[in-house]
Amino acid sequence: MVKDFDLTSKMVNNVLVIKTEGYINNSGGEKIAQAFEEPFNSGVTKLLIDIENSKVVNSIGISFLIEIIEKLNSKGGKLYFTNLDPSIEKTFTIMGLFQFAEKVASIDDIK
Repeated sequence: MVKDFDLTSKMVNNVLVIKTEGYINNSGGEKIAQAFEEPFNSGVTKLLIDIENSKVVNSIGISFLIEIIEKLNSKGGKLYFTNLDPSIEKTFTIMGLFQFAEKVASIDDIK
């Protein structure tokens, strides 16, 4: 059974870190977008999503991530992912997300 979605967010230096837990679908994607919106409007241009505890992402969840990428790109920012499940990493690669976002081992890899 897929777990209900939840997230936590915090600022670390100039990076918004969102840690997800559960299925990134319509509801999960929307919650990520909502957690991102206020910091982005306040000038944050670097977002790290830690999806270690999310093992499933569907196309609607990915569409929310693409919207975030577009917003960040418009301000010279970037979306980063860490702790990717191999199946999610493969999906993101196939969909071309890593042309516009980056996978990192930890927040220390973000410049």
